Amino acid sequence: MKKSFYISTAIAYASAKPHIGNTYEIVLADAIARYKKLTGYDVYFQTGTDEHGQKIELKAHGQNMEPQEYVDEIALEVRKIWDVMNTSYDKFVRTTNINHKEVVQKIFKKLYDQGDIYKGNYEGLYCTPCESFFTESQLIDGKCPDCGREVTKASEEAYFFKLDKYTKRLEDYIESHPDFIQPESRKNEIINNFLKPGLQDLCVSRTSFKWGVPVNFDDKHVIYVWIDALSNYITFLGYDPDGSAEEFDKYWPADIHLIGKDILRFHTIYWPIMLMALDLPLPKKIFGHPWVLCGEDKMSKSKGNIVYADDLVKEFGVDAIRYYLLHEIPFASDGTFTYDLLIDRINSDLANTLGNLVNRTISMVHKYFDGIVYEPTEFEDVDEDLKNIVLSTPIKVEEKMNELKVADAIDEIFEIFRRSNKYIDETTPWLLAKDESKQERLKTVLYNLLESIRTGAVLLQAFLPDTADSIFHQLNTENRGIDSINFKGLDYEIKLNNPTPLFARIDKEKKIEELLNK
Repeated sequence: MKKSFYISTAIAYASAKPHIGNTYEIVLADAIARYKKLTGYDVYFQTGTDEHGQKIELKAHGQNMEPQEYVDEIALEVRKIWDVMNTSYDKFVRTTNINHKEVVQKIFKKLYDQGDIYKGNYEGLYCTPCESFFTESQLIDGKCPDCGREVTKASEEAYFFKLDKYTKRLEDYIESHPDFIQPESRKNEIINNFLKPGLQDLCVSRTSFKWGVPVNFDDKHVIYVWIDALSNYITFLGYDPDGSAEEFDKYWPADIHLIGKDILRFHTIYWPIMLMALDLPLPKKIFGHPWVLCGEDKMSKSKGNIVYADDLVKEFGVDAIRYYLLHEIPFASDGTFTYDLLIDRINSDLANTLGNLVNRTISMVHKYFDGIVYEPTEFEDVDEDLKNIVLSTPIKVEEKMNELKVADAIDEIFEIFRRSNKYIDETTPWLLAKDESKQERLKTVLYNLLESIRTGAVLLQAFLPDTADSIFHQLNTENRGIDSINFKGLDYEIKLNNPTPLFARIDKEKKIEELLNK
Protein backbone atom coordinates (compact mmCIF):
# COMPACT_ATOMS: atom_id res chain seq x y z
CA MET A 1 0.00 0.00 0.00
CA LYS A 2 1.12 3.54 -0.76
CA LYS A 3 1.93 5.79 2.17
CA SER A 4 -0.70 8.53 2.56
CA PHE A 5 0.10 12.25 2.47
CA TYR A 6 -2.39 15.04 3.26
CA ILE A 7 -1.62 18.65 2.36
CA SER A 8 -3.98 21.60 2.65
CA THR A 9 -3.94 25.28 1.89
CA ALA A 10 -5.72 27.81 4.04
CA ILE A 11 -9.19 28.28 2.60
CA ALA A 12 -9.46 31.58 0.72
CA TYR A 13 -11.75 34.15 2.34
CA ALA A 14 -14.65 34.63 -0.08
CA SER A 15 -14.74 38.41 0.10
CA ALA A 16 -12.85 39.26 -3.13
CA LYS A 17 -11.01 37.78 -6.11
CA PRO A 18 -7.63 36.30 -5.02
CA HIS A 19 -4.52 38.18 -6.16
CA ILE A 20 -1.11 36.75 -7.09
CA GLY A 21 -0.02 36.65 -3.43
CA ASN A 22 -3.01 34.45 -2.55
CA THR A 23 -2.35 32.34 -5.64
CA TYR A 24 1.26 31.68 -4.58
CA GLU A 25 -0.02 29.45 -1.77
CA ILE A 26 -2.05 27.14 -4.01
CA VAL A 27 0.81 26.82 -6.53
CA LEU A 28 3.28 26.03 -3.74
CA ALA A 29 0.93 23.40 -2.29
CA ASP A 30 0.36 21.95 -5.76
CA ALA A 31 4.09 21.55 -6.39
CA ILE A 32 4.50 19.70 -3.08
CA ALA A 33 1.43 17.52 -3.77
CA ARG A 34 2.55 16.67 -7.31
CA TYR A 35 6.05 15.84 -6.11
CA LYS A 36 4.69 13.47 -3.46
CA LYS A 37 2.50 11.76 -6.07
CA LEU A 38 5.50 11.47 -8.39
CA THR A 39 7.52 9.79 -5.63
CA GLY A 40 4.82 7.22 -4.88
CA TYR A 41 2.57 8.67 -2.17
CA ASP A 42 -1.21 8.42 -1.99
CA VAL A 43 -1.83 12.17 -1.85
CA TYR A 44 -4.91 14.03 -0.63
CA PHE A 45 -4.76 17.76 -1.45
CA GLN A 46 -7.51 20.04 -0.11
CA THR A 47 -8.27 23.71 -0.75
CA GLY A 48 -11.40 25.86 -0.90
CA THR A 49 -13.20 28.92 0.43
CA ASP A 50 -14.11 30.34 3.84
CA GLU A 51 -17.58 31.84 3.27
CA HIS A 52 -19.08 33.13 6.53
CA GLY A 53 -18.67 36.26 8.62
CA GLN A 54 -19.65 39.86 9.09
CA LYS A 55 -17.35 41.20 6.39
CA ILE A 56 -19.03 39.02 3.75
CA GLU A 57 -22.49 39.89 5.02
CA LEU A 58 -21.68 43.62 4.73
CA LYS A 59 -20.10 43.26 1.27
CA ALA A 60 -23.06 41.27 -0.04
CA HIS A 61 -25.62 43.75 1.24
CA GLY A 62 -23.52 46.61 -0.13
CA GLN A 63 -24.00 45.06 -3.59
CA ASN A 64 -27.72 44.33 -3.01
CA MET A 65 -27.03 40.61 -2.93
CA GLU A 66 -27.80 37.84 -0.49
CA PRO A 67 -24.62 36.50 1.19
CA GLN A 68 -25.05 33.04 -0.35
CA GLU A 69 -25.36 34.51 -3.83
CA TYR A 70 -22.27 36.65 -3.20
CA VAL A 71 -20.06 33.78 -1.96
CA ASP A 72 -21.27 31.55 -4.82
CA GLU A 73 -19.78 34.08 -7.24
CA ILE A 74 -16.50 34.49 -5.34
CA ALA A 75 -16.04 30.72 -4.83
CA LEU A 76 -16.46 30.22 -8.58
CA GLU A 77 -13.86 32.95 -9.23
CA VAL A 78 -11.38 31.36 -6.79
CA ARG A 79 -11.83 27.94 -8.34
CA LYS A 80 -11.38 29.34 -11.85
CA ILE A 81 -8.03 30.89 -10.89
CA TRP A 82 -6.87 27.71 -9.12
CA ASP A 83 -7.75 25.83 -12.34
CA VAL A 84 -6.03 28.40 -14.57
CA MET A 85 -2.87 27.77 -12.53
CA ASN A 86 -3.18 24.04 -13.33
CA THR A 87 -3.42 22.95 -9.70
CA SER A 88 -4.24 19.32 -8.93
CA TYR A 89 -6.35 19.62 -5.75
CA ASP A 90 -8.47 16.59 -4.84
CA LYS A 91 -11.22 18.50 -3.08
CA PHE A 92 -12.41 22.12 -3.25
CA VAL A 93 -14.34 22.79 -0.04
CA ARG A 94 -16.84 25.51 0.85
CA THR A 95 -17.85 26.28 4.43
CA THR A 96 -21.46 26.91 3.36
CA ASN A 97 -21.67 23.15 2.69
CA ILE A 98 -24.60 21.70 4.69
CA ASN A 99 -22.73 18.71 6.08
CA HIS A 100 -19.81 20.92 7.16
CA LYS A 101 -22.17 23.24 9.03
CA GLU A 102 -23.85 20.30 10.81
CA VAL A 103 -20.51 18.86 11.96
CA VAL A 104 -19.30 22.32 13.09
CA GLN A 105 -22.44 22.55 15.25
CA LYS A 106 -21.65 19.14 16.73
CA ILE A 107 -18.05 20.21 17.44
CA PHE A 108 -19.26 23.39 19.19
CA LYS A 109 -21.79 21.42 21.27
CA LYS A 110 -19.18 18.79 22.24
CA LEU A 111 -16.74 21.49 23.41
CA TYR A 112 -19.57 23.21 25.32
CA ASP A 113 -20.78 19.98 26.95
CA GLN A 114 -17.29 19.09 28.18
CA GLY A 115 -16.76 22.55 29.68
CA ASP A 116 -14.26 23.94 27.17
CA ILE A 117 -16.73 26.59 25.95
CA TYR A 118 -18.74 28.84 28.29
CA LYS A 119 -21.12 31.80 27.92
CA GLY A 120 -20.05 35.32 28.89
CA ASN A 121 -19.93 38.90 27.68
CA TYR A 122 -17.28 40.49 25.50
CA GLU A 123 -16.10 44.05 25.54
CA GLY A 124 -13.16 44.93 23.34
CA LEU A 125 -11.80 46.54 20.23
CA TYR A 126 -13.04 44.85 17.07
CA CYS A 127 -11.59 44.80 13.55
CA THR A 128 -14.34 43.97 11.05
CA PRO A 129 -12.08 42.97 8.09
CA CYS A 130 -10.11 40.55 10.30
CA GLU A 131 -13.16 39.57 12.37
CA SER A 132 -10.99 39.71 15.48
CA PHE A 133 -11.14 41.31 18.91
CA PHE A 134 -8.04 42.94 20.39
CA THR A 135 -7.04 44.51 23.67
CA GLU A 136 -5.63 48.06 23.78
CA SER A 137 -2.10 46.71 24.34
CA GLN A 138 -2.29 44.49 21.22
CA LEU A 139 -2.99 47.41 18.88
CA ILE A 140 -0.22 48.98 16.83
CA ASP A 141 -0.51 52.79 16.67
CA GLY A 142 -4.10 52.37 17.80
CA LYS A 143 -4.98 50.16 14.85
CA CYS A 144 -5.46 46.46 14.09
CA PRO A 145 -2.11 44.63 14.49
CA ASP A 146 -2.95 42.28 11.60
CA CYS A 147 -4.21 44.59 8.84
CA GLY A 148 -3.52 48.14 10.10
CA ARG A 149 -7.14 49.27 9.81
CA GLU A 150 -9.29 51.14 12.31
CA VAL A 151 -10.91 49.19 15.17
CA THR A 152 -14.20 49.95 16.90
CA LYS A 153 -15.38 49.39 20.46
CA ALA A 154 -17.79 46.46 20.67
CA SER A 155 -19.72 44.79 23.45
CA GLU A 156 -21.90 41.72 23.11
CA GLU A 157 -22.90 38.44 24.70
CA ALA A 158 -20.64 35.67 23.47
CA TYR A 159 -19.39 32.14 24.05
CA PHE A 160 -15.72 31.73 24.95
CA PHE A 161 -13.21 28.91 24.48
CA LYS A 162 -10.89 28.23 27.45
CA LEU A 163 -7.50 28.51 25.79
CA ASP A 164 -5.55 28.73 29.05
CA LYS A 165 -6.70 25.19 29.96
CA TYR A 166 -4.52 23.85 27.12
CA THR A 167 -1.70 26.43 26.96
CA LYS A 168 0.87 24.38 28.89
CA ARG A 169 0.06 21.27 26.85
CA LEU A 170 0.54 23.21 23.59
CA GLU A 171 3.84 24.72 24.80
CA ASP A 172 5.10 21.23 25.68
CA TYR A 173 4.01 19.92 22.28
CA ILE A 174 5.84 22.67 20.39
CA GLU A 175 8.92 22.08 22.53
CA SER A 176 8.93 18.32 21.86
CA HIS A 177 8.08 18.65 18.13
CA PRO A 178 10.63 21.12 16.75
CA ASP A 179 9.35 20.78 13.15
CA PHE A 180 5.70 21.46 14.05
CA ILE A 181 5.88 25.18 13.16
CA GLN A 182 8.08 26.23 10.26
CA PRO A 183 10.11 28.15 9.40
CA GLU A 184 11.93 28.67 12.71
CA SER A 185 11.31 32.43 12.74
CA ARG A 186 7.53 31.84 12.74
CA LYS A 187 7.79 29.42 15.66
CA ASN A 188 9.76 31.95 17.71
CA GLU A 189 7.17 34.61 16.93
CA ILE A 190 4.33 32.42 18.25
CA ILE A 191 6.20 31.42 21.42
CA ASN A 192 7.51 34.88 22.33
CA ASN A 193 4.60 37.08 21.22
CA PHE A 194 1.61 34.94 22.21
CA LEU A 195 2.30 31.90 24.38
CA LYS A 196 4.77 33.41 26.86
CA PRO A 197 2.64 36.52 27.62
CA GLY A 198 -0.34 34.19 28.25
CA LEU A 199 -3.50 33.48 26.26
CA GLN A 200 -6.88 35.11 26.86
CA ASP A 201 -9.98 33.00 26.38
CA LEU A 202 -11.14 33.11 22.76
CA CYS A 203 -14.46 34.61 21.69
CA VAL A 204 -16.12 31.88 19.57
CA SER A 205 -19.61 33.21 18.86
CA ARG A 206 -21.27 36.44 17.71
CA THR A 207 -24.75 37.95 17.97
CA SER A 208 -24.24 41.17 15.96
CA PHE A 209 -24.67 39.47 12.55
CA LYS A 210 -26.43 36.40 11.17
CA TRP A 211 -24.24 35.14 8.30
CA GLY A 212 -22.66 32.15 9.95
CA VAL A 213 -23.34 28.70 11.37
CA PRO A 214 -26.01 29.02 14.11
CA VAL A 215 -25.30 27.67 17.59
CA ASN A 216 -28.00 24.99 17.52
CA PHE A 217 -28.81 25.22 21.23
CA ASP A 218 -28.79 29.05 21.32
CA ASP A 219 -29.87 30.41 17.93
CA LYS A 220 -29.22 34.04 18.86
CA HIS A 221 -25.53 33.19 18.34
CA VAL A 222 -23.58 32.24 15.22
CA ILE A 223 -20.37 30.24 15.56
CA TYR A 224 -17.39 32.51 15.10
CA VAL A 225 -15.33 32.14 11.97
CA TRP A 226 -12.33 30.43 13.54
CA ILE A 227 -14.11 27.29 14.75
CA ASP A 228 -16.14 27.22 11.52
CA ALA A 229 -13.24 27.83 9.12
CA LEU A 230 -10.48 25.87 10.87
CA SER A 231 -12.67 22.79 11.18
CA ASN A 232 -12.71 22.44 7.38
CA TYR A 233 -9.47 20.45 7.54
CA ILE A 234 -11.28 17.58 9.28
CA THR A 235 -15.00 17.95 8.45
CA PHE A 236 -14.54 17.50 4.70
CA LEU A 237 -12.30 14.53 5.37
CA GLY A 238 -15.16 12.80 7.17
CA TYR A 239 -14.64 13.74 10.83
CA ASP A 240 -17.76 13.60 12.98
CA PRO A 241 -17.86 13.56 16.80
CA ASP A 242 -20.46 10.78 16.51
CA GLY A 243 -18.20 8.61 14.33
CA SER A 244 -15.76 9.47 11.58
CA ALA A 245 -15.45 8.16 8.02
CA GLU A 246 -12.72 5.76 6.87
CA GLU A 247 -11.13 8.55 4.79
CA PHE A 248 -10.52 10.57 7.95
CA ASP A 249 -8.71 7.68 9.62
CA LYS A 250 -6.65 7.17 6.46
CA TYR A 251 -5.37 10.74 6.01
CA TRP A 252 -5.50 12.48 9.39
CA PRO A 253 -3.34 13.94 10.85
CA ALA A 254 -2.43 16.24 7.97
CA ASP A 255 1.21 16.16 6.91
CA ILE A 256 1.29 19.88 6.06
CA HIS A 257 -1.03 22.82 6.60
CA LEU A 258 0.33 25.45 4.21
CA ILE A 259 -0.77 28.94 5.28
CA GLY A 260 0.17 32.60 4.98
CA LYS A 261 2.28 33.99 7.81
CA ASP A 262 -0.50 36.49 8.65
CA ILE A 263 -2.84 33.71 9.89
CA LEU A 264 -0.16 31.78 11.75
CA ARG A 265 -1.61 32.54 15.19
CA PHE A 266 -4.95 30.94 14.38
CA HIS A 267 -3.37 27.78 12.96
CA THR A 268 -0.66 27.28 15.58
CA ILE A 269 -2.62 28.25 18.72
CA TYR A 270 -6.41 28.09 18.26
CA TRP A 271 -6.47 25.11 15.89
CA PRO A 272 -4.10 22.82 17.86
CA ILE A 273 -5.94 23.63 21.10
CA MET A 274 -9.27 22.83 19.43
CA LEU A 275 -7.85 19.49 18.26
CA MET A 276 -6.51 18.76 21.76
CA ALA A 277 -9.97 19.46 23.18
CA LEU A 278 -11.48 17.07 20.61
CA ASP A 279 -8.83 14.48 21.53
CA LEU A 280 -7.50 14.38 17.97
CA PRO A 281 -3.86 14.24 16.80
CA LEU A 282 -2.29 17.52 15.69
CA PRO A 283 -1.12 18.12 12.11
CA LYS A 284 2.50 17.11 11.61
CA LYS A 285 3.65 20.45 10.24
CA ILE A 286 2.30 23.98 9.87
CA PHE A 287 4.28 26.04 7.40
CA GLY A 288 3.79 29.82 7.41
CA HIS A 289 4.90 30.94 3.98
CA PRO A 290 6.01 34.51 3.18
CA TRP A 291 4.11 37.18 1.28
CA VAL A 292 4.53 38.17 -2.34
CA LEU A 293 5.12 41.92 -2.44
CA CYS A 294 4.47 44.13 -5.44
CA GLY A 295 7.80 45.91 -5.69
CA GLU A 296 8.44 46.90 -2.07
CA ASP A 297 4.81 47.01 -0.92
CA LYS A 298 2.16 44.55 0.22
CA MET A 299 -0.59 44.30 -2.38
CA SER A 300 -3.76 46.23 -1.56
CA LYS A 301 -6.67 47.80 -3.37
CA SER A 302 -5.98 51.15 -1.74
CA LYS A 303 -2.47 51.20 -3.24
CA GLY A 304 -3.76 50.08 -6.64
CA ASN A 305 -0.94 47.53 -6.95
CA ILE A 306 -2.89 44.28 -7.06
CA VAL A 307 -1.85 41.79 -9.73
CA TYR A 308 -4.05 38.81 -10.66
CA ALA A 309 -2.76 35.41 -11.75
CA ASP A 310 -5.24 34.92 -14.61
CA ASP A 311 -4.17 38.24 -16.16
CA LEU A 312 -0.50 37.21 -15.93
CA VAL A 313 -1.20 33.80 -17.49
CA LYS A 314 -2.84 35.48 -20.50
CA GLU A 315 0.33 37.48 -21.06
CA PHE A 316 3.08 34.98 -20.18
CA GLY A 317 1.61 31.46 -19.95
CA VAL A 318 0.86 29.35 -16.90
CA ASP A 319 4.24 27.65 -16.44
CA ALA A 320 6.14 30.93 -16.63
CA ILE A 321 4.05 32.24 -13.72
CA ARG A 322 4.33 28.96 -11.81
CA TYR A 323 8.12 29.06 -12.27
CA TYR A 324 8.40 32.63 -11.03
CA LEU A 325 6.29 32.00 -7.92
CA LEU A 326 8.01 28.74 -7.02
CA HIS A 327 11.57 29.82 -7.79
CA GLU A 328 11.64 33.48 -6.80
CA ILE A 329 9.82 33.54 -3.46
CA PRO A 330 12.34 32.74 -0.68
CA PHE A 331 11.80 29.96 1.85
CA ALA A 332 11.40 32.20 4.88
CA SER A 333 11.24 35.85 3.76
CA ASP A 334 8.95 37.92 1.57
CA GLY A 335 9.40 37.77 -2.19
CA THR A 336 8.94 40.48 -4.78
CA PHE A 337 6.93 40.51 -7.96
CA THR A 338 7.74 42.94 -10.77
CA TYR A 339 7.29 42.60 -14.51
CA ASP A 340 10.98 43.38 -14.91
CA LEU A 341 12.07 40.42 -12.75
CA LEU A 342 9.47 38.10 -14.28
CA ILE A 343 10.64 38.76 -17.85
CA ASP A 344 14.29 38.41 -16.85
CA ARG A 345 13.55 34.95 -15.42
CA ILE A 346 11.57 33.88 -18.47
CA ASN A 347 14.34 34.95 -20.83
CA SER A 348 17.31 33.58 -18.88
CA ASP A 349 16.04 30.39 -17.25
CA LEU A 350 13.07 29.26 -19.31
CA ALA A 351 13.77 30.46 -22.86
CA ASN A 352 17.56 30.17 -22.76
CA THR A 353 18.74 27.51 -20.27
CA LEU A 354 15.83 25.11 -20.76
CA GLY A 355 14.01 26.03 -23.98
CA ASN A 356 17.11 26.54 -26.11
CA LEU A 357 18.64 23.28 -24.85
CA VAL A 358 15.59 21.18 -25.75
CA ASN A 359 15.07 22.83 -29.13
CA ARG A 360 18.75 22.67 -30.05
CA THR A 361 19.17 19.00 -29.07
CA ILE A 362 16.05 17.69 -30.79
CA SER A 363 16.84 19.75 -33.89
CA MET A 364 20.33 18.15 -34.06
CA VAL A 365 18.85 14.64 -33.87
CA HIS A 366 16.54 15.50 -36.77
CA LYS A 367 19.33 17.13 -38.75
CA TYR A 368 21.94 14.41 -38.30
CA PHE A 369 19.87 11.22 -37.94
CA ASP A 370 16.39 12.06 -39.32
CA GLY A 371 15.04 12.22 -35.76
CA ILE A 372 16.01 8.61 -34.90
CA VAL A 373 17.40 7.84 -31.42
CA TYR A 374 20.36 5.43 -31.49
CA GLU A 375 21.93 3.31 -28.80
CA PRO A 376 25.06 4.91 -27.26
CA THR A 377 28.17 2.84 -27.92
CA GLU A 378 31.22 5.08 -27.80
CA PHE A 379 31.91 6.72 -24.44
CA GLU A 380 34.40 9.27 -23.10
CA ASP A 381 35.24 10.61 -19.64
CA VAL A 382 33.15 13.75 -20.14
CA ASP A 383 30.03 11.55 -20.36
CA GLU A 384 30.50 10.26 -16.83
CA ASP A 385 30.50 13.73 -15.29
CA LEU A 386 27.18 14.53 -17.02
CA LYS A 387 25.66 11.21 -15.95
CA ASN A 388 26.80 11.61 -12.35
CA ILE A 389 25.16 15.02 -12.09
CA VAL A 390 21.93 13.81 -13.72
CA LEU A 391 21.62 10.60 -11.67
CA SER A 392 22.41 12.32 -8.36
CA THR A 393 19.78 15.01 -8.88
CA PRO A 394 16.69 13.03 -7.69
CA ILE A 395 18.29 12.56 -4.25
CA LYS A 396 19.18 16.26 -4.03
CA VAL A 397 15.66 17.27 -5.06
CA GLU A 398 14.15 14.95 -2.45
CA GLU A 399 16.33 16.44 0.29
CA LYS A 400 15.23 19.97 -0.63
CA MET A 401 11.54 19.02 -0.93
CA ASN A 402 11.60 17.29 2.46
CA GLU A 403 12.72 20.65 3.87
CA LEU A 404 10.02 22.46 1.80
CA LYS A 405 12.78 24.38 0.02
CA VAL A 406 10.97 24.28 -3.31
CA ALA A 407 13.04 26.99 -5.01
CA ASP A 408 16.23 25.08 -4.16
CA ALA A 409 14.72 21.86 -5.53
CA ILE A 410 13.99 23.59 -8.85
CA ASP A 411 17.55 24.90 -8.92
CA GLU A 412 18.84 21.33 -8.61
CA ILE A 413 16.74 20.30 -11.64
CA PHE A 414 17.96 23.25 -13.66
CA GLU A 415 21.53 22.20 -12.87
CA ILE A 416 20.85 19.26 -15.22
CA PHE A 417 19.96 21.69 -17.99
CA ARG A 418 22.91 23.97 -17.26
CA ARG A 419 25.30 21.01 -17.27
CA SER A 420 23.76 19.72 -20.51
CA ASN A 421 24.38 23.05 -22.22
CA LYS A 422 27.99 22.89 -21.07
CA TYR A 423 28.21 19.30 -22.36
CA ILE A 424 27.22 20.51 -25.84
CA ASP A 425 30.10 22.98 -25.79
CA GLU A 426 32.50 20.26 -24.58
CA THR A 427 31.52 17.62 -27.16
CA THR A 428 30.86 19.93 -30.18
CA PRO A 429 28.33 17.67 -31.95
CA TRP A 430 28.35 19.94 -35.04
CA LEU A 431 32.02 19.07 -35.55
CA LEU A 432 31.44 15.35 -34.95
CA ALA A 433 28.75 15.44 -37.65
CA LYS A 434 31.30 16.52 -40.25
CA ASP A 435 33.52 13.48 -39.60
CA GLU A 436 32.27 10.12 -40.93
CA SER A 437 34.41 8.23 -38.42
CA LYS A 438 32.72 10.04 -35.49
CA GLN A 439 29.11 9.00 -36.17
CA GLU A 440 28.94 6.49 -33.29
CA ARG A 441 30.34 9.09 -30.94
CA LEU A 442 27.77 11.61 -32.19
CA LYS A 443 24.94 9.12 -31.53
CA THR A 444 26.23 8.67 -27.97
CA VAL A 445 26.50 12.41 -27.33
CA LEU A 446 22.96 13.03 -28.57
CA TYR A 447 21.56 10.11 -26.58
CA ASN A 448 23.23 11.45 -23.43
CA LEU A 449 21.67 14.86 -24.04
CA LEU A 450 18.22 13.44 -24.75
CA GLU A 451 18.32 11.25 -21.65
CA SER A 452 19.49 14.18 -19.49
CA ILE A 453 16.60 16.28 -20.81
CA ARG A 454 14.12 13.43 -20.20
CA THR A 455 15.37 13.01 -16.61
CA GLY A 456 15.00 16.75 -16.03
CA ALA A 457 11.46 16.58 -17.41
CA VAL A 458 10.55 13.69 -15.08
CA LEU A 459 11.49 15.84 -12.08
CA LEU A 460 10.04 19.00 -13.59
CA GLN A 461 6.54 17.48 -13.72
CA ALA A 462 5.84 18.57 -10.16
CA PHE A 463 6.64 22.21 -10.86
CA LEU A 464 6.01 22.93 -14.57
CA PRO A 465 3.62 20.14 -15.62
CA ASP A 466 2.68 21.53 -19.06
CA THR A 467 6.34 22.12 -19.95
CA ALA A 468 7.26 18.58 -18.89
CA ASP A 469 4.39 17.22 -21.02
CA SER A 470 5.66 19.16 -24.04
CA ILE A 471 9.19 17.76 -23.55
CA PHE A 472 7.88 14.18 -23.28
CA HIS A 473 5.84 14.69 -26.46
CA GLN A 474 8.85 16.01 -28.37
CA LEU A 475 10.91 13.04 -27.10
CA ASN A 476 8.07 10.70 -28.13
CA THR A 477 8.22 8.84 -24.81
CA GLU A 478 5.88 7.77 -22.03
CA ASN A 479 8.77 6.91 -19.69
CA ARG A 480 8.02 9.66 -17.18
CA GLY A 481 8.08 7.85 -13.82
CA ILE A 482 10.66 8.53 -11.12
CA ASP A 483 11.81 4.90 -11.35
CA SER A 484 12.81 5.43 -15.01
CA ILE A 485 15.74 7.68 -14.01
CA ASN A 486 18.60 5.32 -14.93
CA PHE A 487 20.08 6.79 -18.13
CA LYS A 488 18.39 4.00 -20.11
CA GLY A 489 14.88 5.43 -20.19
CA LEU A 490 14.71 6.54 -23.83
CA ASP A 491 13.97 3.65 -26.17
CA TYR A 492 16.35 3.02 -29.06
CA GLU A 493 15.21 3.37 -32.69
CA ILE A 494 12.24 5.60 -31.86
CA LYS A 495 11.71 8.73 -33.91
CA LEU A 496 11.45 12.03 -32.10
CA ASN A 497 8.61 14.41 -32.84
CA ASN A 498 9.44 17.78 -34.35
CA PRO A 499 10.98 20.38 -32.03
CA THR A 500 8.55 22.95 -30.63
CA PRO A 501 9.77 26.04 -28.74
CA LEU A 502 8.92 25.81 -25.03
CA PHE A 503 9.29 29.51 -24.22
CA ALA A 504 9.81 32.49 -26.50
CA ARG A 505 12.24 35.26 -25.59
CA ILE A 506 10.49 38.51 -24.67
CA ASP A 507 11.51 42.04 -25.63
CA LYS A 508 11.38 43.42 -22.09
CA GLU A 509 11.07 47.15 -22.79
CA LYS A 510 8.43 46.62 -25.43
CA LYS A 511 6.42 44.20 -23.28
CA ILE A 512 6.46 46.38 -20.17
CA GLU A 513 5.39 49.41 -22.18
CA GLU A 514 2.57 47.36 -23.67
CA LEU A 515 1.42 46.20 -20.22
CA LEU A 516 1.53 49.70 -18.73
CA ASN A 517 -0.59 51.05 -21.57
CA LYS A 518 -3.35 48.47 -21.07
